[in-house]
Amino acid sequence: MAAPSAAGLSRRLRAWLPRLTQVRWSRYNPSFLEPEVNKELHRKPWEELSEEEKEKVELKAVQPIKAAPPSVSSSVFSDPMISKFTNMMMKNGNKVLARSLMAQTLEAIKRKQLEKYHKAPEDEKEAIECNPYVIFHQALKNCQPIIGLSNITKGGKTYQVPVPLKDNRKRFLAMKWLITECRENKNRRMLMPEKLSQELLQAFNNEGPIIKKKHVLHKMAEANRAYAHFRWW
Repeated sequence: MAAPSAAGLSRRLRAWLPRLTQVRWSRYNPSFLEPEVNKELHRKPWEELSEEEKEKVELKAVQPIKAAPPSVSSSVFSDPMISKFTNMMMKNGNKVLARSLMAQTLEAIKRKQLEKYHKAPEDEKEAIECNPYVIFHQALKNCQPIIGLSNITKGGKTYQVPVPLKDNRKRFLAMKWLITECRENKNRRMLMPEKLSQELLQAFNNEGPIIKKKHVLHKMAEANRAYAHFRWW
């Protein structure tokens, strides 16, 4: 029997390709538009919109729009970084408890800062930050390491090689250190929101065990800088 030609083989493959290709089905028709959760676009006056934006606004008035996923919100209190931290703090899928602990933590930070604000003299009140969201983001930024260590095996030996960290890895390590510190090194009678608010306030002021852990990691990377060339081998 003669072997099939290239043209015949391509025709057979083309006939079977739709059956073999994996398709992710959607409940929405391709004509449905993506939801827009940014309120700033809706607050702009009509005169300031460009021609393309005006066309989009006119389309949304007559064309169906997809439902927004539960992770997306237009609330002013919605913060993706706090949502990510809440998910990391969650245990056994109990997100209601994790959200409650996070809300209590932010409330405890607000109470402590307001108490400090009212006790401070007039000339020092302006320097005291009372917004818990600003304190959380700054504390998380202060806890992020710049460089880390990666285990690389060369010639039967394992070396700890200093490598620069990506932004996702920096945030993950900062969140992991905060949660681990609050769970393992807190007093049994101290509740999680109280301990977490205390650690966040210390990290906001560049103090506490999390900042020390970051400096220790930087010192270890500095001590192992002789192995930095293994990154490219």
